[in-house]
Order: sequence, then C-alpha cells, then structure tokens
Amino acid sequence: MKDIKRLVRANIAALTPYSTARDEYKGSLGILLDANENPYDAPYSDKGSQAGGAYVINRYPSTSLKEAVRGKVAALKGVAPQRLFLGNGSDEAIDLCYRVFCEPGRDNAVMIAPSYGMYSVCADINNVGCRMVLLEPETFALPVERLLAQVDANTKLMFICSPNNPTGNAFDVADIELLADAFDGILVVDEAYVDFSSKPGVLPLIEKYDNVIVLQTLSKAWGLAGLRIGLAMSNPYIISLFRQVKYPYNIGTDTLALALDRLKADITPQVEEIISERDRLAELLPAYKCVRKVYPSDANFLLVKVDDPRGLYNALIEGGLIVRDRSSVALCEGCLRITIGTPSENEKLLKAIETYES
Repeated sequence: MKDIKRLVRANIAALTPYSTARDEYKGSLGILLDANENPYDAPYSDKGSQAGGAYVINRYPSTSLKEAVRGKVAALKGVAPQRLFLGNGSDEAIDLCYRVFCEPGRDNAVMIAPSYGMYSVCADINNVGCRMVLLEPETFALPVERLLAQVDANTKLMFICSPNNPTGNAFDVADIELLADAFDGILVVDEAYVDFSSKPGVLPLIEKYDNVIVLQTLSKAWGLAGLRIGLAMSNPYIISLFRQVKYPYNIGTDTLALALDRLKADITPQVEEIISERDRLAELLPAYKCVRKVYPSDANFLLVKVDDPRGLYNALIEGGLIVRDRSSVALCEGCLRITIGTPSENEKLLKAIETYES
C-alpha cells in the first residue's frame, strides 16, 4: 500500500472543515433557526418540492437527501458509500484533486494528450505545472513508459481519461494498473463514458490501490447533464478529504431530488440504442467521399477524419447540426467529433453530409 498522507498538502491535512449546525446536531429536526434562512417556503412547482417536507427550497439542502442519493449511487456502482464523493459535476472533483494534493507553484500533474481540457485548465487555475504526453499516433494507445518518464519528485497527479475524449478509445485495464503500481502519486482515471464501452472499467482498482481515484458522472448515460452531478470513488481517506475541502451544500435540493427519482430508472435500453446507433454510423460514414477515417469508439461519440473539417462543420451548422471541430487538436488533425444522437437525428446528420457532397 502507498503512503497517501504524505501526498496531501500540509494545510489541507491540518484543515478544520466548515461545519453547519445541522451537521453537528444529531436529533430529529424541529424548528430551524440556525442558518439564517427565509422561513417561508418558496413557490416551486416541481414534484421534488414537498411543502413542509424535506425538499422545500427555502432551506439549505438536507444531509439526509444527499446521503440518500449517495447510498443509491453507491449501490448501483457496487462500492461502499464511504468510498463515494458526490460533486457539482466531475469538474469539481478534478479541481479538488489539485486543491487537496498539489502545492501551487511547486507541484505538477502528468496527463495524456489529446484529452479532456479541464485537466489542464484546473492545473492552470491552481498554478500547478502541466506535463502533456501524446498518445500513440493513429492508434491512440496509452504510452505507459513515456508517462512515467515525465514523473519527478513533485508530480502529485496523473490523469487518464478512459474511454478518452476526444479519441473515443478505452485503454486496457492492465496498462492502467501498471501506472497505478509504478506511480507514487495519485492516479485519476476519468470514466465519464464507461457505460458505453465494451471494455471493463477500472473501478475495482480502488480496492487494490489507495492511490487511484475513479471519476464517473450522471451526465452521460444517465442523461442528467443539466443537473451537474459527478462521482469520485476512491479509498475512504481521500473521499473524506474531498468532503472536507468542498464548499458547503455543493449540490442543490432540486438537483438531489430529481437525481434520486431518475436513479430509479432502467437506462439499459437507451444505452443499448446509443451503442447500436454509434456502430451503425461507424459502418455508414466511411462510404461518404469526404470521410477519410472513422476511429473505433467505446464512447457515445465518434472521431471522424474528413477532407475539409471546417467546410463540413460549417455546412452542418447551416443545416442546424452542431458537432465539435477537433481539427486543431494534436493527433486529431482533420477530425470532427460527432456525438451520437437519436436515430432520427443521426439520419439528419447523414442526409446533411450527403447534401454537402452533392
């Protein structure tokens, strides 16, 4: 086992976290005169608000509601609740990694490129060095040895997105485990798209390695992007640090109530249809003259290399279709990233490409 405590910033290890009166009070709630709230219930028509009940929005979010969501997600993921942090999107958890482990102006983080841009943005915000390591060209394979070669005594974090955005490929668990074993810092594996992958995720590694944090989200497969709920799963000590450093009441009452309701649903049919549509588009797109290559994907999008990415992008915009131009990103020259829509939306995409070529 690795010594995680030595990686934590000294001021964070010594932090006395903010505590509310309701955190400190263990009895049943009565008349609430502790938090300087407006005592009158705010009008709210959503079914999550129950006048006089736990979900009224004139009160700060209840701990019991958040714990209910945490318990439900933990059960779905097969982890103990004390191993799970609920964040305001995965971006909050990414930022917390820097705030907990990296000393500004001294420490650095290693990450793959191309990948999700918030890893480097959060590094810049926190004044932490950022060391980019390019994936293998065309195959986008994970460069394990080159990643480890960038590590020095001040490298506290390493970020791996799998399935990776924007390349779409998932990395082998064995390669990620090599990194977890060889790296003495914190390995953060972002699995935002894992529900669409045919390869197994790395969540079981949090039981084996104390230095692994796995990020997931309710934004993609669960269809809750508008609610902004991200998940960080790791050993209980790291999760306790995240909960101490986060801002109070980081997730709102309406968000928690809506999420709890959504988590009762079976998302399997939607996920299966998205995967089926992804595979269908991957098979059909190469037939178009402007398409040079469709990269294999384990996510809910395709990276597509085309002859004139800006021209096709503009044509799709004119047709009311918004995709992401990734042609200026390293290793993605000439590429558009296309999210998988509904079957009818995907048909409109294909028709628009056909029109562009005519």
